[in-house]
Formats: sequence, C-alpha cells, structure tokens
Amino acid sequence: MRIAHLLLTSRFAGSERYAIELAEGQWRAGHDVTLVLRRAALRDRPDAPGRHLPPGLPVAVVPDWLPGWHARRWVRRHRLDVVHAHLSAACKALRGVSGPLRVATLHIAYKPGQHAHLDGLVAITPSQLASLPAALAARSVHIDNWTRAGSAVPEARQRLRASLGIDDHVRLLGCLGRIEPSKGHDVLLEAFAAAGLGEDVRLVVVGGGSALDGLRRRAPRGVAFVGFSTEPAGWLSAMDGFVSAARTEPFGLVFLEAMAAGLPVLATATEGAAHLGPRFDWPLAPVGDVGALAAALARFVATGLPRRTYPMDDFRLESQLPRFEAFYRQLRA
Repeated sequence: MRIAHLLLTSRFAGSERYAIELAEGQWRAGHDVTLVLRRAALRDRPDAPGRHLPPGLPVAVVPDWLPGWHARRWVRRHRLDVVHAHLSAACKALRGVSGPLRVATLHIAYKPGQHAHLDGLVAITPSQLASLPAALAARSVHIDNWTRAGSAVPEARQRLRASLGIDDHVRLLGCLGRIEPSKGHDVLLEAFAAAGLGEDVRLVVVGGGSALDGLRRRAPRGVAFVGFSTEPAGWLSAMDGFVSAARTEPFGLVFLEAMAAGLPVLATATEGAAHLGPRFDWPLAPVGDVGALAAALARFVATGLPRRTYPMDDFRLESQLPRFEAFYRQLRA
C-alpha cells in the first residue's frame, strides 16, 4: 500500500514517537510509506522529531507557514491509498481531501472539528472507541499502543544517579514525559512533600514543557528536574519506582516504557491508567487529590519497590502492524 503519515508538530513526545515508529514499521514491512513533517520538526534541537527518524525512512517536508495547507496540497499531488494523520493540525489538513482513505489515531480524545470528516479512527483504549458517534465507531478500531524501549547502557543507572548526588541506598521515584498542566506534576510535588518519605527517598522529573520553569521555582526539597533527556531508558533504569499524577492520560506510552524497565508503577485513575492498571498490580489513586496521592506514595515506598517482570507481548509493534493493515483494507473495501 502507498501510505502517508502526517505529523505537523515541532516537538517530540509520545505521540510523535508513535507516528514515527508506525511509519517505520510499515515501511520495513514492505509498504510504500512517506512521513510528512513540517520544517520545524527538523531543527537542530534535542527535542525535535527529526532527531528520532530512522535512517532511510522516506520523509517529505512542508513549510512552517500554513503547514496544514501545504500538507493537503502534498497529499493531493500524490497517488496514495491511505493518509494517516496524527494530532490536530494533521487531522484538520485532511478536510476536503478525496481519493485516499483518511484515518487518524486518537492520541488524545475525539473532537468533531478534528475527526468527524475522516473515514475512520484508531482508538488507543476501548473506552475511546465506546465514546465515538455510532456511525464513526462502526468505521473505527481499537489498537493498543506499543513500546520499543531499548535497554539502558549498563553504567547508566550509576552515572545518572551520581548526577543527582545519590547512591543506591536512596530510593528514587520518578516520572518521565512532557511537563504540561494536564500531567499533574504540581499535584505530585505537593503529595511528595506531604508524604513525609524521609531523606532516603528522592523524586526526579525528566522532561521538558510549558510548566517546567514554574514547577522548578516551587519544588520542595528532595525533587530534581533534569529537563528533556535523550536517554529515557537510562533514567528509567536509574529510578526505583515510576509515578504518574496526570489529570488526563489517554493511554500513556511512558507506562509501557516503565513496565519494560520492570518498574513498579503508581498512577492516578486516568483513562490510560485504568486500561493498563490491572497490569500494574497496584491501586490507582484519585485524580487531583493531593492527600490521597501522598498516602499512596507512602504505601508505595513501604513495599520496598521491588522490580518485576510484566507480560509485554501484547504491546509490541510487530503484534500491531497486521491489525493496522487489516483495518486499512477493511475500510478501503
């Protein structure tokens, strides 16, 4: 099949990783695939999506001014079987396009202005699929996210913990990903301070985003911020437990990364955590409740935070690729 993936964002996070890995997987499976990016995605920055492109993957670049208009023009000038959009601007760019099958992944949530004009949708949780209008749900499918998280280099744990000034006697809680209000880092900081976990428990926040500077200014003792990192697997190996205090989390690719690293996971009851929660083997905390999260943190740390092995076969890209192809073929038929 001739497939184009549209991704018109400029910074790298979980949704961008998903789009790039899906395009690469379909390309390596023998499809004629092009990833359409805006020029800003190729800037020389650690968090630019272009830094994460596999060698050889065909890429088309559209200008930063009116990127949706240029992407739509690019699609119309090429003979395609499927155009798969990722996130708002790419979905809107497909309005008025005819010819190829137009689909999108619900990386966040269904919004009529972004998705109602499309031919079908990929929901990342069963509850997303159930929330769609009936006619669109009949043309949509649930396909879980996946992880291709690599192993950390052997010395990463000691090196990264040393950068925080701690050794293996300190239990390190952590979170990783975009630092935005929806991720609830403010709640996590308050709960960590209220939990009274002692000097031998620390918290590290890995990632960049709009809320980072404000959180740094108000961080309690024992909390470190390291900004965007190009070695997430290393930071996960440095942690002893993973914590998410998100207000909203449609799925949470980072949950899969934490599971692949063998970390115990404590999360708030978002949509994604509710979907994956039975695998965490740990109760979910109420969303936005500082006191409840503080109590949960104390119980979490009291377990000793032993690493564990999670069943991950359902969350491999190789398991999901045939489902995407079957979905495309079903809709085209």
